[in-house]
Amino acid sequence: MAIELKQQLKLSQQLVMTPQLQQAIKLLQLSRLELVTNIQQELEQNPVLEEEFGDLEELPREVGSEEEIEGDALSERSSDSEQPEREASDADKIADVEWQDYLDSNPQTGMSVIRDDDRPSIEATATRRPTLQEHLQWQMQLTSFSDAEKLAATWIFGNLDDDGYLQATVEELVRQSGSEEAEIESALEKIQALDPPGVAARDLRECLLLQIDALRIKDPLVRNLVENQLDRLQNRDFRGITRETGVSIEEAAAAANVIANLEPRPARAFGGDDPIYITPDIYVYKIGDEFHVVLNEDGLPKLKINGLYRDVLAKRGAGDKDTREYVQDKIRSAQWLIKSIHQRQRTIYKVMTSIVRYQREFFEQGVAYLKPLNLRDVADDIEMHESTVSRVTTNKYAHTPQGIFELKYFFNSSINRVDGDAMASESVKAQIRKIISSEDGRRPLSDQRIAEMLKSKNIDIARRTVTKYREAMRILASPKRRQVG
Repeated sequence: MAIELKQQLKLSQQLVMTPQLQQAIKLLQLSRLELVTNIQQELEQNPVLEEEFGDLEELPREVGSEEEIEGDALSERSSDSEQPEREASDADKIADVEWQDYLDSNPQTGMSVIRDDDRPSIEATATRRPTLQEHLQWQMQLTSFSDAEKLAATWIFGNLDDDGYLQATVEELVRQSGSEEAEIESALEKIQALDPPGVAARDLRECLLLQIDALRIKDPLVRNLVENQLDRLQNRDFRGITRETGVSIEEAAAAANVIANLEPRPARAFGGDDPIYITPDIYVYKIGDEFHVVLNEDGLPKLKINGLYRDVLAKRGAGDKDTREYVQDKIRSAQWLIKSIHQRQRTIYKVMTSIVRYQREFFEQGVAYLKPLNLRDVADDIEMHESTVSRVTTNKYAHTPQGIFELKYFFNSSINRVDGDAMASESVKAQIRKIISSEDGRRPLSDQRIAEMLKSKNIDIARRTVTKYREAMRILASPKRRQVG
């Protein structure tokens, strides 16, 4: 068989994502905070790009013109010449005073002037919550720990989890630190006596017992329930508790209420990340009978291209070839960035406007009137791809008359009604939450009973769906919601 070369013409379709398209897609799915960070990085890397500031208002003049100053000085000198010689001598004495030293040494006068360079930085004045380890180390300095116990305590601090529980046994601490077992146990006993009560416990039972001792709770039934009936107590099995202890249900319920006021997570108040407050991307206002969508542009840098670099390209022969190519490439990149940001804002506006049309009753009356909605409905309405809508609704928030919601909140699966209509799953969750909040605590409703009550309200739902929604809302099962007394 002969081997030969041939040329063939073949047509094919291939999707190629240009760097500009990739950048636009990336910006589309960024949150507001991530977008600001991305823009700041581009401002640092691209010399052509700069932030556009509005015209600064002219500051009010606090001093007069030079003629006014000279006139005031002349009038002061003429008036001084008419004063008695005694007052002139007093003025000379006052002029000899170093006023800056006087003000610095007397800050209570309220007249000292601090230069901006002398002020502490913002980072130096910012505060944060102390971590649990820092709080314990501060207390350790005020307590009689020996050097060996301080070394052991350091290893104990390092083995505390976020809830304040000790995640290592005494044997493991001895092996890790090289300390004696007696030193570890002595340090652990002293740490468990520190604030917060219950810290460095090895399990929930020990944590609660430490708090009982710290709070000096003398009721023997409370200690007995924690030591011997903790499993039944967690399941709210008061009948089993009365059989084992011989006390009445009322006495067991009273002791359980005391235990319920204890803290199962001693380190709850320490450390952790500071809360990040949500800044909405969109505001929805109702003016008259119409809803208006307004983009939140506050905090987003307004970009423009530096005119000096435009002049480099406009002037022929200015700079060598490499310089012109570099500037042209940077200008093209800056233009695509500005265009992508504008396209992102327009797309968010279109999606929110479509959501308002579909969910108008929700914005007027609340979550009970939220309708089933999917991404394809909005995508068809604004004539965009479904994946684009999905990217737009990720990590974007809207401020509405009903509160602040993520855009994905408005997209819900449907639950059929008995008469064949449909309602949003979030509306069903609100109904379940309302039913549970109004139930009798002594006889909590089971998931099956809740499903039957919803069917009586024209909502066709299965028991397992009620269970799934209840667990999603972090509501306990009926046995654990039972109350006594």
